[in-house]
Amino acid sequence: MSADPEKPTGRPGCPGDAGRATSPASRTPSEAETGTETEAEPALATPSRAARLRAWLGENPSPQAPPFSKYRWLRLLTYLLISWLALGIALAGAEELSNSYGFTPAVAFLSTFLQAGAVILALWRPVPAWALSLAAATATALLARQNLASLVLLSPNWPWPAPILLAHMAVFLLLALRVRPRGTLAAFAVTALTTYVVEGGIGAQKYSPTGPVAVALFAVAAIIGAALRSRSEARTELVQQATITAEERARRTLLEERSRIARELHDVVAHHMSVISIQAQVAPHLVENPSEELKENLAGIRNNALEALTELRRVLGVLRAESPDEPEAVEDSARLPAPGTGPAPDAPQPNLARLDALLENTRAAGLDVVKAEEGDARGYSPGVELSAYRIVQEALSNVLRHAPGAKVRVDIAHLPNGIYLSVSNSRPSRPVPPSQGSGHGLLGMRERAAMLGGQVEAKPTRHGGFLVTAFLPRGGAPEPTEPGPTDPAPPALP
Repeated sequence: MSADPEKPTGRPGCPGDAGRATSPASRTPSEAETGTETEAEPALATPSRAARLRAWLGENPSPQAPPFSKYRWLRLLTYLLISWLALGIALAGAEELSNSYGFTPAVAFLSTFLQAGAVILALWRPVPAWALSLAAATATALLARQNLASLVLLSPNWPWPAPILLAHMAVFLLLALRVRPRGTLAAFAVTALTTYVVEGGIGAQKYSPTGPVAVALFAVAAIIGAALRSRSEARTELVQQATITAEERARRTLLEERSRIARELHDVVAHHMSVISIQAQVAPHLVENPSEELKENLAGIRNNALEALTELRRVLGVLRAESPDEPEAVEDSARLPAPGTGPAPDAPQPNLARLDALLENTRAAGLDVVKAEEGDARGYSPGVELSAYRIVQEALSNVLRHAPGAKVRVDIAHLPNGIYLSVSNSRPSRPVPPSQGSGHGLLGMRERAAMLGGQVEAKPTRHGGFLVTAFLPRGGAPEPTEPGPTDPAPPALP
């Protein structure tokens, strides 16, 4: 939100800002609306009053205030136009006042000079500028009143001659752009009351009344300024809400992806704990005449493993309680279903041996997929195999969503220190339909790789396609910065 001249502005104190004056423009909208001080700033009460006064006078510019734009050339143009308006009021208005009211040139120029100065001042101090313009207009009307009866010309405009009326309208417009509606309404009421007192209460002879017309024009200027201000504030709030919504969506997607990874890794951990429990139960039978201490220790190991399995089942029940019966493919029709993610959430988690089935499903969905594999797929932990499968699955799902009809190449290299994955696709051969996905598939890939000490890289290719590469180490070591001699280069697209 923009800073209001009538709103006190300041920011609640924080430990890092102790003893330091707070910027008036950095206060939250709720604090600015209530005008109250936080408990963390009892010592800043007096400066805050001064800040409120400076804000009320219009010291802190807002997006609604001139020069209306973030572009420098447009700001300079605004200043130039307002300066021309003020110069025209000062010069042409002085001549009109001299001819209409019989003022001396010095008095007429002084009156219009004050009005021109109020127009310029309204760019930064709209409230004092309005007060100066109204006071100068009232003084001009009272000075001209005594000359109206003796003028030869019939019915001059009074109490608002044209140049003064134009100046006060400009000031009112700038005031409405800077001040809250109730402040603008108060200024309009004072102006209307002053016009009524001068014209209707004091009165004069031989003049054309301009009070009703002037009040109507001031109301139009105030309404236009208030409407522009409200529109700008609404757009600012919309941008802020859109930003907050995008951040919350990204944060929620990240948490959902981490929850999914936790559900899948449960099966891997549970498998190892089950093996530990069985080995601890069988071990006493493999030793001739085992001691009681050995039996007790093995029984303790088995009991701890069983307790850990029980806790894992409880955690898994909480993670799967949100939508245990909804297949993942329902949320995103372009995603490839896989074991463990469909209507049977307790199905075994996939591994590298199931990649061929995944590629067959992809070919059935309409993609031309080619696979190339080097090395021996042995010695990987279940977590590495699961993450490798999910990375390939997500990459293929992205191709289905964003590159229909493309040719896909999947390269898998089993290196001594880990597994290297590469999924590349050519440019799409059909129009890309609107995607219903959340757009955070790459985030999940990177989460899985970072968990294992690896990394994922995704980038467009020179031929209009896309390339996803990943490296997952066997023992949790990070990927080398540059591929080694045995590492395969990214494949060329067919």
